[in-house]
Order: sequence, then C-alpha cells, then structure tokens
Amino acid sequence: MKLFLLAFWEVAEVILIAVVTVFAIRTFLMQPFLVSGASMEPNFETGNYLLIDELTYHLRAPERDEVIVFKYPNDPSIFYIKRIIALPGERIVINNGDIKIYNAEHPTGFVPDESYLDKNLKTMGNMDVTLDKNDYFVMGDNRSFSYDSRSWGPLPKANIVGIVRLRLFPLGSIKAYNYAPSN
Repeated sequence: MKLFLLAFWEVAEVILIAVVTVFAIRTFLMQPFLVSGASMEPNFETGNYLLIDELTYHLRAPERDEVIVFKYPNDPSIFYIKRIIALPGERIVINNGDIKIYNAEHPTGFVPDESYLDKNLKTMGNMDVTLDKNDYFVMGDNRSFSYDSRSWGPLPKANIVGIVRLRLFPLGSIKAYNYAPSN
C-alpha cells in the first residue's frame, strides 16, 4: 500500500507540474490564435493557426510592420489580427490611395515600405490622424476588405495581446516570423 501511495503522489506531482507549466506558458508567454476572415490575405488566411508571443511587448514597444493580435477597442471580447502601420506620436496621412507618415526623424514624411502588399493595391480612404503617446494605427494587408483603424480609429497599446511569431497550420505553410527593424 505504501508503494502504491508513493507512486500515486509521484504521478500526481508530474501532472500538477505539467498543468502549472502549460497554464503559465498559455497565460504569460504564448497564446494560440485562429485566423478568421479575409482582412490579412494573402499573408494570413482563414484557418491559419498561429502562436502569439505575449512576452515581447512587456520587454519592448511594438514596432512598425509587425503583425499583432489585439482586442477590438469597441468590444474587448473580439480579437483581431492586423499590421502596425504607424507608431505613437506619429502623424499618418492617407490620400488618394497613398500613405505618408510624419515623425521626428522624418518631419517631411516618408512612404512606408509595404513590400508585403500587392503592388497594385491602393489604400482606400482619405484621412489625417496624429496618434497619441499610447496609440497605434493598424491595417489589414487586404486593404479593400479590412475593418481597421481607418474605420474605428487608433488602437490603444493596452489592447494589444501580442505579436504573431509562428504559423502552425496548415502544415504546408508552417512559418516563423522574425520582423526586421522599422523606419
């Protein structure tokens, strides 16, 4: 009986450690996300299963061109995936399909490198927005079918869940994402 109890406690200990480890990883480090919708096509499609890194943005600020998952500002129970286009304190101007960003480094503005987009794609809308110190401007890669900052305004940093790091499914399109430094 003593041997049985010892074995039981060892198994229970292993299970408890596994559950706590999975909980800690899921809560503080990585979170799964299933893409639903066409707003990020062709780079991310409905049914893509992604891993979201929740730790990085506790160590540094989000950067331009990173693909993030966040809580929709008007209903935090809904999660979106979009790309960061403009950073806190910047001014973004969208005019006749063109984007220009103004900041301290580029007071006369610059056109962001959007090589991840189809060259024929134009960004719909005309707007001029200056972001507050904790706001980001996000857009989908499929600009014609994206409900994003052009519709509902800047994204507060507090709503950002994390950065997309890994596409796990479908198996034929497994990919790790390592973003290059932005302008």
